[in-house]
Amino acid sequence: MARAHDRSFPPTLKRLGQHFLTDQRALQRIADSLDLTPATTVVEIGPGRGALTELLAARAGRVIAIELDRALAQMLRDRYAGNPNVTIVEQDVLKTNLAEVAGERFVLAGNVPYYITTPILFHALAPPRPDVAVYLVQREVAERVVAAPGGREYGALSVNVQALANAELLFGVPAGAFSPPPRVESAVIRIVPRVEPTVPRELEAEFRSFVIAAFGLRRKQLRRVVRTIASLDVERSERALADAGVDPEARPETLTPEQFARLLAAVNRVRGE
Repeated sequence: MARAHDRSFPPTLKRLGQHFLTDQRALQRIADSLDLTPATTVVEIGPGRGALTELLAARAGRVIAIELDRALAQMLRDRYAGNPNVTIVEQDVLKTNLAEVAGERFVLAGNVPYYITTPILFHALAPPRPDVAVYLVQREVAERVVAAPGGREYGALSVNVQALANAELLFGVPAGAFSPPPRVESAVIRIVPRVEPTVPRELEAEFRSFVIAAFGLRRKQLRRVVRTIASLDVERSERALADAGVDPEARPETLTPEQFARLLAAVNRVRGE
């Protein structure tokens, strides 16, 4: 049965993974974490019913809200028709150039649909990046994003995000804070792009594929991993590992993003010989 306060909103679309945050304290904490000023432009991913949009519009100079649900987008357009500082973009966020719609430096906020969290994270990390991004995501994903090398949650997502940005888990959000409540716990993470990323821009896609392939063999020693994913013979794979200063007997889950970057560079040098 729908909650009484839900009846004035368009119907919830399960196919879009809609779970609307209604807890005012959590919403305030998300807005606080962006450190907004009247000079700030905010791009909001998935404004939904506009609970966070309202807080952002009261604090920031401009808000560009990207909403795929046609009925919700129209509702928000009607609500903010008299506010020229709020723009509603009815579009798939993965098909939207975030920097282009912002038109200037921007920050990013979003209650991200859980089924496309990872694609959205990396879409938003494509240059030119936001100054800061704050996301509400599934708790399990949040823990993976911020995990340290050697931990159980550390993996390709951890490395690929941390190579480009500093990530921190700010606070947890229980299922009861949403309407309808999801079946999992959630958390808010803040991602601040590095001024000098670990990976050069032109190598970001190659680095991401390299790391994903390495973690596909996470239980193997790196001498085996490099030989397999780089198609190198024993002598050249050992030389690449030595050049990168990486222990051949280590496993992918123990390497930092910086070590992965050095290893990829060494592999490419050996390939080019």
